Amino acid sequence: MTSPRWSTAVFDLDGTLADTIHLIVESYQYAFRTILGHEEDPNVIRSWIGRPLINAFRDHSPEHADELYETYLKWNADNTERLISGYDGVREVLADLRAAGVHVGVATSKRRESAQQAMDILGLSEHVEALVAMEDTDRHKPDPTPLLLALERMGRGSNNAVYVGDAVVDVLAGKAAGMDAVAVTWGAGREEALHEVRPTAVVTTAAELRCTLLG
Repeated sequence: MTSPRWSTAVFDLDGTLADTIHLIVESYQYAFRTILGHEEDPNVIRSWIGRPLINAFRDHSPEHADELYETYLKWNADNTERLISGYDGVREVLADLRAAGVHVGVATSKRRESAQQAMDILGLSEHVEALVAMEDTDRHKPDPTPLLLALERMGRGSNNAVYVGDAVVDVLAGKAAGMDAVAVTWGAGREEALHEVRPTAVVTTAAELRCTLLG
């Protein structure tokens, strides 16, 4: 019999529940090639994952941000089903959490349409009680607003809740929301950087994540 450590678990999507890292990097590179005529360092692109897309484009190339954004979105949508994949065991962790009575939500900087598409393809939607996407808040991670909105939509508080993500901004957002924070190492974040922001736990496999969340 499992004994959940937290009664509520909110998850990041990209790099945590969905292996979209290659898709995201290729979408950026297509936009850069098409609009600017060159590609960007993949490591730089990976460092942007977890931020709202339009903000990354505005910082990188303000005068071309809108064109880059639209080009990215179309190519990403057209290629999501081909390039997205799941992480072994992660969908089963969500199912086990729900079976144990844990409230499960997702708070992502991804657009709602893209987030829902990814969750549907990977069979995650049936296990998720609330989805907070980029359009739902004016502030984004590392600000805690999206996480707090997910809790609000589930009628939950932050005192017995955890946020699970693969990036430093995820850990910082979880802490700022008054939640515990669990970092996973299979996404875009560097393990050393995740340890530096002192999450409640750092896990390297879905089995370890399940043990951390469910005991």
